Parts: sequence; C-alpha cells; structure tokens
Amino acid sequence: MDLPTYEPPAEPDRTPRPNPIIDTPATPATCARDYASATKVRAELDKQQKRTR
Repeated sequence: MDLPTYEPPAEPDRTPRPNPIIDTPATPATCARDYASATKVRAELDKQQKRTR
C-alpha cells in the first residue's frame, strides 16, 4: 500500500504593488474634489446615524 504524499499549497504572491492612494500627493485641489464627490455619502450616513440615535 502506497502512502499519499503531501504537497504543500503554493505560496501566495506577496510582491509589493503600487498604491495610487499613497503614491499620489495630497493637494488642496484633490482634497476639495474628494470632499465634494462624497456629499451624497455623507448625507446618507447622517440619515442612518439619526435613525439609530
């Protein structure tokens, strides 16, 4: 009777990848654009928080 052999799983790829959030400098213009684009998200979050208070 042959014994089964154990094959360890392949190692995951842990190579560092570029991160656009960290690699892009924060400027007043990009911060203002991000803040303006999140208006609907902030309003929805405010509605949800008011329901739980």
